[in-house]
Amino acid sequence: CFTEDRETAKRVLDLGMYISFSGILTFKNAEQIREAARYVPMDRILVETDSPYLAPVPYRGKANQPAYTRDVAEYLAVVKGLSIEQVAEQTTENFAKLFNIAPERLTLL
Repeated sequence: CFTEDRETAKRVLDLGMYISFSGILTFKNAEQIREAARYVPMDRILVETDSPYLAPVPYRGKANQPAYTRDVAEYLAVVKGLSIEQVAEQTTENFAKLFNIAPERLTLL
């Protein structure tokens, strides 16, 4: 659940890690996180909901749930200037690689 800035993202990436964005990405006051998301290459991004906390807009203030991962991915697509399909395919591939799971065993958003 990345909540830092672009410079921190660079340091994390330099260590070979992935960066996961949650519903915080959709918050009005989260421009530094959106800036970091624009910087991070797609092959190092994951999406999450951090349930039961930090529900994305328009569910902010309510209990979060895994189904809202799609909302985070849709928002990330806008931030990155990509289609939701591109984001879903790449983040699914990233998840499979990170956890050593055959990508065909996973379902896209």
